[in-house]
Amino acid sequence: MKFFYLSILLPFFLLASYILDAEAEIDSIASHKQAGTGENIDTQVVASGLDIPWEIAWGPDNKIWVTEQKGLISTVDPQTGAKHVLLQLNDVWFYRTAGLLAMALHPDMKANPYVFLNYTFEKDAKRFSRLVRYTWKKDTLINPRVLMEVAANNGHSGARLSFSKGKLYWATGDANNNTYAQDFNIPNGKILRLNIDGSIPADNPVKGSPVWAMGFRNIQGMTFSKNGKLYTSEHGDATDDEVNLVEKTKNYGWPAVRGFADSPKEKEFSASTSIADPLKSWTPTIAPAGMSYYSSNTISKWNNSLLLVSLKAKNLRLLKLSADGNSIISEEVFLDNQFGRLRGICISPAGDVYVSTSNRDWTRTPGSPLPEDDRIIRIFKSDKVMSSLQPQQGPQAKTTLYQQYCASCHQENGTGLKGVFPPLKGSALVKTAGLPLIKKILNGSAGPVEINGVKYDAQMPSFAFLKDDEIEQIANYILAMQAERHPVIDQQIIAKARNN
Repeated sequence: MKFFYLSILLPFFLLASYILDAEAEIDSIASHKQAGTGENIDTQVVASGLDIPWEIAWGPDNKIWVTEQKGLISTVDPQTGAKHVLLQLNDVWFYRTAGLLAMALHPDMKANPYVFLNYTFEKDAKRFSRLVRYTWKKDTLINPRVLMEVAANNGHSGARLSFSKGKLYWATGDANNNTYAQDFNIPNGKILRLNIDGSIPADNPVKGSPVWAMGFRNIQGMTFSKNGKLYTSEHGDATDDEVNLVEKTKNYGWPAVRGFADSPKEKEFSASTSIADPLKSWTPTIAPAGMSYYSSNTISKWNNSLLLVSLKAKNLRLLKLSADGNSIISEEVFLDNQFGRLRGICISPAGDVYVSTSNRDWTRTPGSPLPEDDRIIRIFKSDKVMSSLQPQQGPQAKTTLYQQYCASCHQENGTGLKGVFPPLKGSALVKTAGLPLIKKILNGSAGPVEINGVKYDAQMPSFAFLKDDEIEQIANYILAMQAERHPVIDQQIIAKARNN
């Protein structure tokens, strides 16, 4: 996407934009002209003050249905922003990315007024991910019926729900266990296909099994095209976030294959197991989240595209599909760093797009959350010409390797998040510098640790895939954060750590 502006007056317009955003974000409208289409695309904040909305869906009442991670299910009027609570779940286990997550409404709510929810809960010190069906009646949800439960953890719950031809599809995460996704008999790290009563369809690939496809790490978005093709977006580890075209019985590789099978070990595993390649992968990672298929002519150039929101990259991506839907032929970026982390997305029958922010979740970025977070933003076609300039439309500063791979967890200043991500600034490990720091970067870590009297239990992936000069840059960037001076790390130390 290209942005047009008066370069001579840019500094003054940028300053004015910052002031207007700070004073009246809820009423702000930012218009963008899509390059080469002749269509003006505007954005408008329609609701604010939400608390970590995970799923948004267009309802039969022409309202936006929302799940908030701590257990609240509500509707939001897209015209007024008015919020009506349908249900408060009281047994939700909320921690990091666990909580009330996915939601799907039955496509025919008149005949089957069912709402399907997926949330994590705790029982006897164990965690589970529960799929439950409620009945919608008189603006409330009643008669819960538990359909299925699978293992859960403090992360990798996946959790998206979608319908196709009367069947419910449930994307489950691998629950932070690297053996689950490749074990057909364990429902984690899979896409499961169920009847609306929780039973297994007779025409599933394997009789008596809910498994439709396998080999997933942590699916964050799932959508069907108008001709029934199933697409997913998935978090990678340190590399290779993915968008997949999912077909029944296929294996998508995790954890043996990450992204495309391009290393010798991945090629060997792929050849022996018939691994399906993704349509697209991203390294550095962007943390893809919700995804919807756009089939409207309202914004005509978006027709037959996947609309994908991202958390780490903080933008909306337009992934244009080929006519047959079997490949992605182009990618455009919108709303880049304008509203912060984006997690949910839905499309109205009129062809308007709604996205939700996730600025109050466990991964905080500098300057977030704003007082009005979290928000729902409408994206719509407008006859207006461009009305204002946004700060992110100017030239972007060069991103460091630290920012690409480390800042989303440890923060840009290295302070981490207390009790969530350990600090790099002032930690004993960093103070030792040299080999211990490099080994941590190369090998990653898992399991609980205590730093400066605070307990942490967040996994860190291995960054051994980086080149020695890239690790050198990251390590010395971390050392430069420290109050005291440390000897510079060179590639000889890195080579020694690799050999050991």
